[in-house]
Amino acid sequence: MAITKILIANRGEIACRVIRTAQKMGIKTVAVYSDADARSPHVLMADEAVHLGPPPAAQSYLLADKIIEACKATGADAVHPGYGFLSERESFRKALDAEGIIFVGPPANAIAAMGDKIESKKLAMEAGVNVVPGYVGVIEDTEHAVKISNEIGYPVMMKASAGGGGKGMRLAYSEQDVREGFEATKREGLNSFGDDRVFIEKFIESPRHIEIQILGDQHGNIVYLNERECSIQRRHQKVVEEAPSPFVSPEMRKKMGEQCVALARAVGYFSAGTVELIVSGADKTGDGFYFLEMNTRLQVEHPVTEEITGLDLVEQMIRVANGEELSFRQEDVKINGWAIENRVYAEDPYRGFLPSTGRLIRYTPPETGDGVRVDDGVQEGGEVSMFYDPMIAKLITWAPTRLEAIDKQIVALDRFEIEGPGHNIDFLSALMQHERFRSGDITTGFIAQEYPEGFEGAPASEELLRKLAAIGAFAAMAQADRARRIDGQLGKKLKAPTGWQVRIGEAIHDVVIMGDDVTVDGEPLDMSLEYTPGDRLIEAEFGDEPLSVKIAPVRAGFVLTAHGASHKLRILPAHAAPYAKHMIEKIPPDLSRFLICPMPGLLVALNVKEGDKVEIGQPLAVIEAMKMENILRAQKAGVVKSVSAAQGESLPVDAIILELE
Repeated sequence: MAITKILIANRGEIACRVIRTAQKMGIKTVAVYSDADARSPHVLMADEAVHLGPPPAAQSYLLADKIIEACKATGADAVHPGYGFLSERESFRKALDAEGIIFVGPPANAIAAMGDKIESKKLAMEAGVNVVPGYVGVIEDTEHAVKISNEIGYPVMMKASAGGGGKGMRLAYSEQDVREGFEATKREGLNSFGDDRVFIEKFIESPRHIEIQILGDQHGNIVYLNERECSIQRRHQKVVEEAPSPFVSPEMRKKMGEQCVALARAVGYFSAGTVELIVSGADKTGDGFYFLEMNTRLQVEHPVTEEITGLDLVEQMIRVANGEELSFRQEDVKINGWAIENRVYAEDPYRGFLPSTGRLIRYTPPETGDGVRVDDGVQEGGEVSMFYDPMIAKLITWAPTRLEAIDKQIVALDRFEIEGPGHNIDFLSALMQHERFRSGDITTGFIAQEYPEGFEGAPASEELLRKLAAIGAFAAMAQADRARRIDGQLGKKLKAPTGWQVRIGEAIHDVVIMGDDVTVDGEPLDMSLEYTPGDRLIEAEFGDEPLSVKIAPVRAGFVLTAHGASHKLRILPAHAAPYAKHMIEKIPPDLSRFLICPMPGLLVALNVKEGDKVEIGQPLAVIEAMKMENILRAQKAGVVKSVSAAQGESLPVDAIILELE
């Protein structure tokens, strides 16, 4: 029986992604939603929608019985789980089977065997697959974790058995790290996946994270769809993915692919799945790869595989669920060009990548087409909620070569407008411009190594700063011209200044604009652009080179954002600039004695009380936000003078938790 109506047991971007393909195939769709998602795009896109419950996932998207009830109420004969939530729950697959509802995914036995990190590692060892050295078993308590870690040798990685997406993972370089992080890892596993089991394995330093996309049908055919490089990670969460990998040779690709197919075949796998591998960047033989885990679902980063193979993986999953055979064989799988995916997150890279929430006051993604693709599930005016993953969108670019695909990312990121919650667009652009990334010399430690003191914006060339100075002066002149036309109505007409002094950081640029002639610091600049006061994006041309710049007015100037950094410009008419030195600068207050909540979240632990002495680096509190626990540490030594928040309290950003003296 052919599938006629699919319920998507998910939300946001992936729900929209599945709906688009299903509707293209002529299949009706049903969305499900929580109170927080009542007006979300996936609800509006689907043919029908069913309410599940309150915002917390445990009271809505994780309720298998509610999903099944929604199927019965709407007549949906199939469920696509997306990723996360119920996508890798064996019990969910079995419950659907019992009701005669088709699960668009692998069989229950494969989910059970490969979805559990501990069991899948045992199976891989039995199948002769290379695995990372570690303890394959459940850790009893903190003391047991310390004993095992000491035996394996540091550094070690503590992982929640049912974890994924970078959650439920802690890297420990010492016994103290294990003691501090083991219980937090258990809690994250329980809160995010309903399973608090933890296992420990050796952490391979300077590794690359490479994964193989598997696709199989119910007739025994299994192929691998090349590899994806996912080494650019932060806190074990993937940030940038690409296909193919700049490191993998054809011989290595064949070895990895065939081994992953054999592993999938051992559990009778069908549908889409991904085998994740840790690969030694120093290995040149092509044998230095180790099994990490198998994700028995669609991956977030699947679009890059689609772009280089020409396959729609969601369509393939639906056809396999329908009982169809794959229409191609391994020899038909090719690599066409290069694809890059950047994950646009609601987080503030200028504040230690802290999660951010709030309303999308402005959301304008770049135009799609010509090798640019945007997969999202948000809209302007919508809310980025604290209850779910902080990803806003995925930006995918394709080009014949890797560097061309990277350069398309830089241009598209400059045109990606988001206002409201903090976002990582500047950081992504900086990554795309980084010479080490562009060379392909990357490891999972790339971000920690290249940004050890955090992110302060991409470095700007002198040429770029000159262009920004000219754009800022042009915008200031446009504003002055508008003011001239308004002010001149009751008296003599004023002239907009043509000479401007533009200060960017410590540098001062003199800009003169006379008609189409522009000079910066006495040198001519070939520039053309249009700007109307109130515009938020300027498309400028410098000769044959385009430059997209986001612009926001501030006191005595603008903030211009381009190429991975925001620059504050103080812009004054040339005749008024000499008087600026007499302006008094406001000194910000000293807040170092306060422990301030860095993001909206739940205060799950408060480790000190009034009168306690604290030392630098001591854990003071734990904030849970977007399914992640964040340990807040003392930045200075002192005594707790007062406590302003209580454990279990939901706190807004910048709320004072305690004060030191």
